[in-house]
Formats: sequence, structure tokens, C-alpha cells
Amino acid sequence: MSSAPIAAAPAHILDLARRVLEIEADAVRALADRLGDAFTAAVGLILASRGRVIVSGVGKSGHIGRKFAATLASTGTPAYFVHAAEAAHGDLGMITADDVLIALSYSGTGEELLKIVPLIKRQGARLIAITGNPASPLAREADVHLDGAVREEACPLNLAPTASTTAALALSDALAVALLDARGFGADDFARSHPGGALGRRLLTHVSDVMRSGTAVPRVAESALLADALMEMTRAGMGMTAIVGDGDGSDRIIGIYTDGDLRRSLASGCNFSTARVADVMSRGPKTIHPEALAVAAAEMMERLRISQLLVADHEGRLVGALNHHDLMLAKVI
Repeated sequence: MSSAPIAAAPAHILDLARRVLEIEADAVRALADRLGDAFTAAVGLILASRGRVIVSGVGKSGHIGRKFAATLASTGTPAYFVHAAEAAHGDLGMITADDVLIALSYSGTGEELLKIVPLIKRQGARLIAITGNPASPLAREADVHLDGAVREEACPLNLAPTASTTAALALSDALAVALLDARGFGADDFARSHPGGALGRRLLTHVSDVMRSGTAVPRVAESALLADALMEMTRAGMGMTAIVGDGDGSDRIIGIYTDGDLRRSLASGCNFSTARVADVMSRGPKTIHPEALAVAAAEMMERLRISQLLVADHEGRLVGALNHHDLMLAKVI
């Protein structure tokens, strides 16, 4: 083997890359044609289990198995990965009779997996095998075998696991999604298992978590002068003020006065010293409940093309306010 690299023509590099993608895409398409009763049986076996799913494999199959276990765990099926070699040296104690073991091995002859299969079966755990050889020892020992065979590897030498690992990954994703659907696992459930991510923020953050409240919410009574409303808008720095009912102390929302209303007042030649805010405010403003999702507030503001939103309880009383900046700080938008 020469120590100096041989430069390849750009056209050859692109042709090879396209060939790899075509081979791997064909391998995944072939899986879809082969799906049948065994796949349904595998889903049923996992759903009927009272324990957890343990995924095991070695080498490249082990890497796919780790991702498979992580996908299952984040989509409603408790799962973890156990390396087959470590299982034979003590980790087998983590597997119980109520569990389902999913073993990944393209050849189906991996010594490490075959060594622990009799022990798994003796404990009473069920076995699902994903291999590329239905006649392999691992496939024969399995309660359910899923055929992940590929016509060829994408490697030009037909040696490095490429198309076969892509097929195993796609088949494992198909299992995870089928289980997700069967369990009725929804977006809220996904968010609860991903609280630190963008989806978690979108689905777990409520208006009450991001709104301004108390004295931070600008408000004046409907009897107030327009000049008083402008002073309140300046104090709070939200580009608006809520207008609430006089006298009863309930903070019942009557209207809103915004920067846009201010421009219209200026254009009309309004006398700011004598005009009352009730005469120039926008009546019946859109509001949102504090327990609504913050993302719903963002969608409402975008749909209505407004920059601020009042927050009201079920009786229409002012309890808070928020604007685009508040939502951006909370990373909801």
C-alpha cells in the first residue's frame, strides 16, 4: 500500500458518493417490501412486555443499537443498551424475565451475542433478532426475526458495514415509530422527555411562565386622560397600556392603547391634555389565558400582526401582559 494519497478526480468523487446514497436508499426501500407478520409480531411482543427493552450488539451493530435504545426511551418505550461482551461479564444481571432483548447482528453469528442467548432464554426473557441472515443461529433462536438483509454494501469493497447498518437503523426507527403510535405517545409526552430542547420549551412553557405581572403590567382606568396613558406606557416600556374598568377594582379589561393608536391620535390632531383615553383606545382587545401555551400566544400575535398581548382570566380581568421580546427571551420564538 502506497503511503502517498492518490488524488481522485472531483467527478469520480461525486459519482462514488451518489452511488453510495443510491445503494443505501435501495436497501431501505427493499426493507419496506419485506415487512410483514414478523414486524407486527415484534411490535406486539414489546407492547405485551411488562418489563423493558434491552438492545444489544457489538461493533457497528452496537452503535446502531445504542441509537435504537435512545430512540425507544425518548418515544415512550423504556429501553437501554447493553453491550453483548459486557453482558457476559456481569451486565446480564440487568435483564429480567419480564424484559425483551433485541439483538442486532448482520451475520447472526456473533459469538458474543450467541453466548448470552441461552442465558436470556433460560431467564424467560423474549428475544427479537435483527439480522441479514434468516438461517443464522441468532435468527433461529429468536422468538421473532426481522430480516435486515441488503443486496450489497455501499463500500466499493463490499466489506465495510454501510448499507447494512443503514438498513438496521431504518428498521429500528420503523419499530420505534410503530410503538410510539401504538402507545398513543404524543407531542406533549415527547416534550416531557425532552425538557431541555426547543420542543420542550415550546410545549411545556405556558403564558404564565413568561408574562409580565403585577406593577410591570401597564394599566390605566377608562376615565384617565390620554396624557396619563402615555405616561404609563413610557413607565412600563411595552409600547402599550391596558385600559381597565373604573371603580370596582376588578381590573376588568375594557380596551388597549398602543403605539399604533398613538400614531393615529397624532395624525388626527388629538389634544393630549384634554382627551380621555377611552375615546381613542381600541376596544375589545384580543387576550389570552395564563394557562395557554406560550407558543399559542406567539402564533396569535403573528396571525393578528400585533406585538403585545394582554393576559386575562376567565372573567376577563387583567392578570398579565407579554410582547414578542418576552417570548424571544424565553426562547419560545
